[in-house]
Order: sequence, then structure tokens, then C-alpha cells
Amino acid sequence: MDDGSSRRGGRQGAGAFPGTERGGGGGRFRPPGPFRTGFWRSPLRGPRLTSVLGMVLLPGVVILFVTGLLSYAAYNPDLAPVNDRTPDKGWLGAVLFPWPTDPHWLYRLTQGVHVTLGIALVPVLLAKLWSVLPKLFVWPPVRSPAHGLERLSLLLLVGGGLFVFATGVLNVQLEYLFPGSFYPLHFYGSWVFMAAFAVHAAIRVPRAVRALRGRRARTEAEAAEMAGLAAPAPAAPTVSRRGALGVVGLGSLALLGTTAGQSIGGPLRETALLAPHGRDPGDGPNGFQINKTAAALGIRAADIGPRWRLTVRGGGRESVLSRQDLLELDQHTADLPIACVEGWSTTDQRWSGVRLADLARLAGWEAEPPGVFVESAQLAGAFRAAALRDNQVRDPRSLLALRVNGADLSADHGFPARIIVPAGPGVHNTKWVTRLTFGGTS
Repeated sequence: MDDGSSRRGGRQGAGAFPGTERGGGGGRFRPPGPFRTGFWRSPLRGPRLTSVLGMVLLPGVVILFVTGLLSYAAYNPDLAPVNDRTPDKGWLGAVLFPWPTDPHWLYRLTQGVHVTLGIALVPVLLAKLWSVLPKLFVWPPVRSPAHGLERLSLLLLVGGGLFVFATGVLNVQLEYLFPGSFYPLHFYGSWVFMAAFAVHAAIRVPRAVRALRGRRARTEAEAAEMAGLAAPAPAAPTVSRRGALGVVGLGSLALLGTTAGQSIGGPLRETALLAPHGRDPGDGPNGFQINKTAAALGIRAADIGPRWRLTVRGGGRESVLSRQDLLELDQHTADLPIACVEGWSTTDQRWSGVRLADLARLAGWEAEPPGVFVESAQLAGAFRAAALRDNQVRDPRSLLALRVNGADLSADHGFPARIIVPAGPGVHNTKWVTRLTFGGTS
């Protein structure tokens, strides 16, 4: 575009809406800063750049939402109040279903994808928001009731997107930054964002497809809107649009490469620069990732020492067992990972201990054992207790684990006894278990 056409485009843009540069009575009025025509001068902005970024975000955000709902269902929040971190969910709870135990790596996969993809999409999200910044600063801000509603939906879309991504990343990095409140904040924020996103996608995707195919807009309003993404008087370019997309793509690949290892585990965990660190489990059979240490959660030596006892009840009987009593029961093994909401997971570890179904029979449930309410020696903090479904109890791989990889559990991994179930969130694999109530939910 030559200088003359740029100036003509600038004058046309300035007069597009009465009152943007001149008042209706001929008086001059210059809107403040970013609301001023010509303030945004990057030559990179335009409908094609915005459309490419939007079409990348479209499937990515859908996958994030679906895997987020799966993570929500994995907690079985409809089972018991102690599992429910999203009270008063109403009809939003219609997406819940009994979480399965097969395949045993299910939660590891879904939550790993959720966290890794979410972090990898951050550069794309920021680039997309940058590409449409001029559209956020129109003058006057509200021109009519219909325009006001459109602006409100845009606020929910942009604000909701930033809120959901920010809370997710902060929770991954700082773990329980919002103790007791992350789940409802992220859950309800996601629904608000997705509602706005669905409306926005329904309107914009056809236009984005036409822009990518080089076709003309169907209406004058659509043409004006698409033209409004580009600067009327752009500055000299320093990088091409293709180069800018390459930078965004490299940023996403870098975040992918420094995040995925925490879910894949094994040697690749060393490449996961953004994974939680600072809780070195050491070497040996217990040398795999932990979330919270015994000391951090106030577990005292007396709580897990020789006087520790497990109470099993709920089916008409009550038994109080020492660790030695448990070791004398039939021992079984299961190769299972631990996978946490923050996205990290371990490879399969070999656990050994007593089947939950056998402990249910010890409590008086001879056939078809029900769910179980599990309580820990941990006195405070999130997830000191959890309820497990009947399908989790009945799975032969669900154990009250006493040993791992051929050695006694370490204190940080839940000695004297901990829960391990297939496909469940890590926080439901309760450590330092003191009581099992079969058929109870609280």
C-alpha cells in the first residue's frame, strides 16, 4: 500500500462512525489513546492472521473443554460431598457419569493432554488476542443496545479465556494456590468461557474460512469488520505474517517440549522444566514423584508409628488391624501409575497389599461390595478423605497398598498404608489411611 492509499484509508476509517474524530456539530474530538484511529499500526494484523490463529484454537479449546469435563467426572463429585469441590452445580452436573477403572491409564492420558495442550496453546491464545486488539478499542465503546450486548459477549470471551488459562497454569505451577477454591473457580469459569466461545465460533468460523480461502465477505458489515482488523495506516513491516506465525508455533512447541515430560514420565521428566519441582523423592523403590510430603501435611512420627491402626467397618462388623495384621492377609500386586490434576504422572509402579474387596468382606460385605469412605491421618487440608465408587472397590487391582516396587512404602508415599486404584486422580489415592467405612459416603 503506498502512502497516498494509506492516507485515504486513514481518512475513511476516521469517518466510519460519527463522533470518532469529529463531533456531530463540527467540533473536533480525539478519543483517548488506543481508541484513536491510527493508534494501532502493526502491518501484521489482518483477517488472514486472525483466521489462522482462530482455526488453531478452535479444536484445541474443544479438546481442553472435553478433557476438563472428564477430569471433573473422574473425581466422582456426585458420589459424596467430600468429593465435590463444585457445590451448587445444578444442571451443569448432567455431564457426570460413573468414572471407569479401565483402561488403568485413562486419567493419566486425559489429564496429561488437558494440561500439556493448555500450556502449549498459551502463545496461540496471546497471539490471537493481540491480533484483534483494535476491535476491543472501538469508539464510542457502545453505539447501541445490540452493540452493547456484542461487547459484553466479547468481554466474557476474552476475560473468560484469560481467566481459565491463568488459573490453570497457576495451579499447575503453584499447586493449591487457591486452596479449596480452584475447582469451582476453574469449573464455572470454563463454562462461562465456553458459552461465549461457542457463540463466537458459530458466528466467526464461516467468516474465517472465507478469509482463508481468499473469498469476499458476504455483506458490507462483514467486510467492514474484517477490514477493521488491519491498520488503516500501517507502519513499515519488520517481519512477515508467516514469520510471526512461525514464532508463535515455535513458542508452542517449546512449551510442549518442556511440559509433556511430566505426563510421559521416565527419563523425559527431566525435560519438563515447568513440572512441579522441589520435592525430590530420592532413589530406590520409592524414588518416584510425590505431591505433598508427610512433613508438609503435618504427619507426625506417632501418627504412622508402631501404634498405628486401621479401622475397617460398615457391613455389620468392625475390625481394628495393625500393619502386621494386614501383611498376614492375602497379598496382591498391581502395576498402576499415579496421575495428578496438575498434569504430572508416574510410570506404572508395582504396588502390593490387600484388595479393597477383601477388606469389604472383612467388614461384613460378603458379595457385591459397595463404595468406601477413606480417611487419613492427615488432620487438615484438601482431600484428607475421599469416597470411592463400588466399581473402584470391586476392581481386583484396587489395593490398600503396603509396599511398592518390592519395598515398604516411604513416609512420603503413605506408610503404613495407602489407597491405589486404577484410572483415578492421584488425590483419591489417599495416603496414611486410618479408617475404611464400606457403604459410607462421609
